[in-house]
Amino acid sequence: MSNTMGIASAFVLSSLFLSPFAIAEESQTFVTQNSARAAAFEQSQSEMTAKAQEAAQTPQASSTQAQPVVEKDS
Repeated sequence: MSNTMGIASAFVLSSLFLSPFAIAEESQTFVTQNSARAAAFEQSQSEMTAKAQEAAQTPQASSTQAQPVVEKDS
């Protein structure tokens, strides 16, 4: 009997500790902050993608320079 009461009290206490998190997810402030974080993440991802594409399209100076032709004297 005491084991059942211990499990029940642990369940009740855990639900009391977790209830503020459940309420916070429903609040308008939480929704606003979460959407702002998502927008900032999307913007940074698009900037990183654009930089990577730009770097891939820009030829590197060392690979495009022509090597000087050295003629041997015979």
